[in-house]
Amino acid sequence: MRQLKLFIENKWVDAEGGATFDSVNPATGEKVAVLAKASAGDVDKAVKVAKKAFDSGVWSRMDPDKRANLMLKAADIMRRRFEELAEAEARDAGKPIREARLVDIPYSIRAMEYFANMAREIKGEVIPLPGDQAFDWVSFEPYGVVAAITPWNFPLHLATRAICPAIATGNTVVAKASSLAPVTPMLLGEIFLEAGFPPGVVNILSGPGGTTGDALAGHEDVRMITFTGSVQIGRRVMEQAAQSPIIKKVLLELGGKGPFIAEADCDLDAAVNSLIPGFCLVEGQVCCASTRLYLHNDIYDQFMENLVRKVSSLRMGDIMDPETQIGSMIGQKELQSVDAYVKAAVDAGAKLVYGGEQVTTPPCDQGSFYQPTILEVESNDLACVREEIFGPVLTVMRYHSLDEAIALANDTEYGLGATVWSSNPRTLFRAAKEIDAGMVWLNTNVMSKIEAPYGGNKNSGLGREDGTIGLKEYVKAKNNVLYLGKPEDDNFYGF
Repeated sequence: MRQLKLFIENKWVDAEGGATFDSVNPATGEKVAVLAKASAGDVDKAVKVAKKAFDSGVWSRMDPDKRANLMLKAADIMRRRFEELAEAEARDAGKPIREARLVDIPYSIRAMEYFANMAREIKGEVIPLPGDQAFDWVSFEPYGVVAAITPWNFPLHLATRAICPAIATGNTVVAKASSLAPVTPMLLGEIFLEAGFPPGVVNILSGPGGTTGDALAGHEDVRMITFTGSVQIGRRVMEQAAQSPIIKKVLLELGGKGPFIAEADCDLDAAVNSLIPGFCLVEGQVCCASTRLYLHNDIYDQFMENLVRKVSSLRMGDIMDPETQIGSMIGQKELQSVDAYVKAAVDAGAKLVYGGEQVTTPPCDQGSFYQPTILEVESNDLACVREEIFGPVLTVMRYHSLDEAIALANDTEYGLGATVWSSNPRTLFRAAKEIDAGMVWLNTNVMSKIEAPYGGNKNSGLGREDGTIGLKEYVKAKNNVLYLGKPEDDNFYGF
């Protein structure tokens, strides 16, 4: 069993008072690691170290090629430790090992490589001005200390998605992983240390959000916060950023309630196949999950028959078995919340088509396994349709026209991802234009790539992660004006 301390200034240190907490495999109940529990004092130490490293210029003024080379070295180390990281990710988050191997670790390595190479490509802009009296250019500069607060559903992937663009652009980082699945983000400390990063550039803490996270978000020397999590905590992060002596830049990726529109002319089998991971991946514990199916009346019965048949054949159980497709939820508290939503939906008139129960037969009896669940509804007004359940629950509603489907899709406080299936390119183009979401997937689903921007509208967040657009979230633009005219002409106000 691992013993993981705090990673501060390239050193592994105990938390103040020696406080610790356990990380537990939610699929088996077995203890995975013992971690240091960072206090407000530990956060202060880490932030001061990161500020010192930033102010010294050891990283912020380092040649971008050198920064890139260190990041690429870190990526090589991650690749060498691939299987170790995948197994740790699966056990810590309760997800199938196949998922960790296919998504979590490859995406984490790609983030390190992609943003390493993007570090070489950060360029300024020349702004043409009328006349010839001034030369105007824009430069992009790092903020300083970035606080990266990341969740438990993709622990390593979402940690690297925040850390890598931050350091690629010259910032220093204090990262805090979720206390529910902190192991692989903490292992990044070993990787950065072996790669030869200067002390203080990346510091990684473990601890609960209510103490460690609050102290980090509210620290006066943090200049930017990137946070992925719930809308409720996102609002709190914004408040903390606003109350700071110097208002912080905030980047938020929050909840979702993704619509999935299946038109009558869609490739039905392909659409069903894409929908299943859309609401079952990580047991539905994904912000961009497809949780609202709007199904054209003409294909309703055939689509539903196909969907239920395939969902009922999904393999749930031993997360270390590469054939397992469905793992455990992160804990019993979360499972009970999902179950309460399902029971309330049925009481409110929804029809339970499939699932709706915890799975307790071996090998699922020691974890928090919940059946993929399908509910037929007749209104967008039910709580199961309007609120983010964060579990493997799909609501299904009939529609008769594209206008109706788009209106239903937009009838939500969220705007992260949306999906449309049709064989008509005009339908796809129109839906993409009219649906209010940060990402619209057309004849595919929940496709997220490091190279492309990711983020949402409305209550789904502020700003974008990933891609060149995401990279620029981590820099501030500075306008520079060089006066080239005669001194006597530089008198706009007659003084």
